[in-house]
Formats: sequence, C-alpha cells, structure tokens
Amino acid sequence: MPSAIVLFAHGARDPEWAQPFHKIREHLRHELPGTPIVVAFLECMQPALESAVSDLAAQGVRRITLIPMFLARGGHLKEDLPELLAAIRQRHPDVAFQISPAIGEVDAVLRSLAGWVCAEHRSGSREK
Repeated sequence: MPSAIVLFAHGARDPEWAQPFHKIREHLRHELPGTPIVVAFLECMQPALESAVSDLAAQGVRRITLIPMFLARGGHLKEDLPELLAAIRQRHPDVAFQISPAIGEVDAVLRSLAGWVCAEHRSGSREK
C-alpha cells in the first residue's frame, strides 16, 4: 500500500513564511526517496489539505501520515482539523490517516529547540 507524508501548516499571506516547511520537506525527500511528501495549508496558501489529499489519492496513496506543524494543539487542531478530516474521509474512504501530535507536543522536538536556545545563549550576543 503506497504511503505519503503531509506536513500540515497554518498558512500565511507572505509566501516567505512557508520556506521552513519546504526546507523540511526537502530534507524528508532526501531521507525517504520515493515517498510523496507534501506541505498543505489550513488557509491563505495552496495546496489546501483537501486538495493535497485528493492529489495523493489520485496517485494511488492509501496511507497518509499527517504531521501538524503547529507548536500547540489549539483550536485549529482541536476543531478545524477534525472537521476537515471528516469531509476528506467521506470523499476518500480508502485512504487511512495516521495523525501525529502537534510538533510542539513532541518531547524530542522540544529538547532540540531547547538545545538550540542554550547554544544561542552561550554563543553570546549577535547584534544585527
């Protein structure tokens, strides 16, 4: 059964805002060659989650790991995402979803961020 990864982010009006997510996608493509990896957005940017899933399903993908690229599980993940997924599941009942926690709720991610903050602090000030 072909599988894919969807990095699900909020979206913004400024296209530069999405660059970190695209960089993560490129790192993943290097680590998981042959696995479709898509960045999808809740609002303001394309593709929307529904469109991304439809495109993947048309490619024969039957299992999607959905990674919410949010620091916390607020209203978008508690309310909006379940509503979106309910509609998507009706249109694509043959696609299974593995929904990961928000990245900010993952201990390994938090430890990595804390380590970076410590390194920044220890390196002294870098005035710009």
